[in-house]
Amino acid sequence: MTLHRVNAAAAAAALACLAAFGPLPSSAASPSADAAGPSPAAPPRFVPGACPRTPEPIEALSTARCGVLEVPENRSRPGGRTIELAVAVIKPVSAKPAPDPVVFMAGGPGADTFDDIPFLIGSGLNKDRELIVMAQRGNLYDRPNLACPEVDRFNEKAVGFGWDSAAAKQLMLKAFQECRDRLTADGTDLSAYNSTENAADFADLRTALGIKQWNVYGYSYGTNLGLTYLRLHPEGIRSVALDSLSPPQVTILPWGWSSAKEGIDNTFDACAAEPACKSRYPDLRKTLNEQVRRLEAKPLTLNATPPGGGKPVKVVLDGGTLLNMTVGFNVKPADLPAALEELSRGNPERFAQGRAKDSVQPIGMTAHGLTQSVACSEWVPGTTESDVLEAGRASFPTWPATVLAQTPQLPFQYDVCGVWKVADRAAEHRIATVSPVPALVVSGTFDMKTGASYAKDASRTLSHSTSVLIPGIGHWVVPQSPCAQSVLASFLADPTAPDTSCVAGLEPAPFTITPK
Repeated sequence: MTLHRVNAAAAAAALACLAAFGPLPSSAASPSADAAGPSPAAPPRFVPGACPRTPEPIEALSTARCGVLEVPENRSRPGGRTIELAVAVIKPVSAKPAPDPVVFMAGGPGADTFDDIPFLIGSGLNKDRELIVMAQRGNLYDRPNLACPEVDRFNEKAVGFGWDSAAAKQLMLKAFQECRDRLTADGTDLSAYNSTENAADFADLRTALGIKQWNVYGYSYGTNLGLTYLRLHPEGIRSVALDSLSPPQVTILPWGWSSAKEGIDNTFDACAAEPACKSRYPDLRKTLNEQVRRLEAKPLTLNATPPGGGKPVKVVLDGGTLLNMTVGFNVKPADLPAALEELSRGNPERFAQGRAKDSVQPIGMTAHGLTQSVACSEWVPGTTESDVLEAGRASFPTWPATVLAQTPQLPFQYDVCGVWKVADRAAEHRIATVSPVPALVVSGTFDMKTGASYAKDASRTLSHSTSVLIPGIGHWVVPQSPCAQSVLASFLADPTAPDTSCVAGLEPAPFTITPK
């Protein structure tokens, strides 16, 4: 159920360079805080400063207004320390922009927010109004930065192990323990990195910037955060656009299995509805089931070259790896039928290359500390390993228990949370947001991370919501769909009457058809 996305070009560049943030000390972009640590808490304020120096230059930042938002690390502890969150206010394209900006809430949690700016601009988010981007607490360019290079280095090596192997588990837990020890030694209060504090940061940002009213756009975990923000701090919110939903009231660890099944089923059904695809790949469900069982019983070990080139690396393909590469889009949905058919004939090249991609990790770009603090306090409590296995069996009843025991994209999560040790916040977080604020709910039928049907859970308590379902699109819909971009622009122009007419008649792009 991993809810983040990393741009490959930025990731590669990050291997060579982690940026420093403007006027802050160079340690602001380092995995560890500076020797003095964050300062004692003070009232929230915005402090202007230079824009982050990103690994890949982002043109919009050359004219943006940047700085940091200073907020308490833990608002329940008066007199505690202050942390700093990187902010950019990007200029609108229009000479006569609307007065209400758009504020963006990124996925993850823990994904680099600034890396998303080119996708947001390409989607027209700043066409008619300012676009405000803030790195969620603990992210890259913040102080402290909750990056875990120990985990990134483990992920580089993990491609050479089975998905749920004992060796992989041991190395993963060791990496998280080392990261936790380092962060807490610097004085970081890991339990303060949660969606409630995150939402309060955005409420403080609006006030600190002197904005009377703004619009919220979030995707993936950003929808979870956006709904939490709307519930706790509705003041000044003109509209909310939610892309690839993760509603707080249903986002628990076993949920990853039903999302995976829904996205896979929709992909296979779309192939069956396309004559050429149906003829070439007549029974994809059977093929996937057979290959998961076969690889779990007898994993393949082979050398593969990462998609961007470089030295071949040893990769292991077992049943869990096959499923997780499918959910994680290591193989594109349009290529999935061809890749499965090739695998069934003894050619695992597409999947092997997709797995090799994971050996090139963006060291320090992802705030794994924020990821785990949110997951372990909000998604995991109240569930058990048996719940995950039961959910897996309900979705894929013929698969081996060894595959079904691990939630897609989050292996060994209960063990990781045993290491991470943060407070249980499930009861105060898993609450449906009830609101009359106009909302746009956007989902993609091929989304295997946040199943499209979960949009209904949010929509039923948003009394002025409009839902759109975009065929053939996976996770984070708007950057991938011109129609979704048009609908979003119409919604921002008039949240009470968005134009959704372009959705009618949409069909998935053709699948890859290989010769027999």
